[in-house]
Amino acid sequence: MSPHRTTPTAPAAEAAPTKGETTRTRLLAAAHKLFLKQGFHGTSMREIADAAGIAVGGIYNHFGTKEAIFAAVLAAYHPYHVILPALEATQGETVEAFVRDAAARVKAGLAGAEKGIMPLAFMELVEFQGRHIRQLARKMMPPLLNFVQRFTQRRGRLREVPLPIMLRALLGMTIGYLVSEIILRGLKGVPGLDLDEDRWFDGMIDIYLYGILEGPEES
Repeated sequence: MSPHRTTPTAPAAEAAPTKGETTRTRLLAAAHKLFLKQGFHGTSMREIADAAGIAVGGIYNHFGTKEAIFAAVLAAYHPYHVILPALEATQGETVEAFVRDAAARVKAGLAGAEKGIMPLAFMELVEFQGRHIRQLARKMMPPLLNFVQRFTQRRGRLREVPLPIMLRALLGMTIGYLVSEIILRGLKGVPGLDLDEDRWFDGMIDIYLYGILEGPEES
């Protein structure tokens, strides 16, 4: 008798999005474009519905208010969806190699963020005092703190600085890079600002790692 053979089972296909999920995605895409173009207060629920191709009443099957739509857009288009997996994949035997690899991955993940998410972040801070971003931060903080904890597993002497401060400094540098990029892109041709994008970013990483002083000043 021949041995019993089992046929390998094919991987289960991902379930197709439901009609409701498809409509919600259209709503978020439409709202994202309108918020970027017209701002939060300049965009009406009717305009979002029209752009998404549904009746105004259909919005309320998904969102109770325009603010709820804005919060959902902010969450859906925030680059943390790309950045957190990128940080998880970061490699490097030394602290410097690890940070530089992470920075390169984050820079790639932030491509286009100055146009697609930063205007929404400014609206969020002005209109809602950052309450929706704080909700996202609660999700982001554990994996981000885990990321800086991995510094201690690499070769290199770290200063005795609390890890949350290392994280905050890194976040501040990254956000500062995005904001200053918006400003500096409009200053082409100004003497002293003619560095290419890679030199700007690499230079900021150097300062994050080593500061701006060559060594202790002599008294």
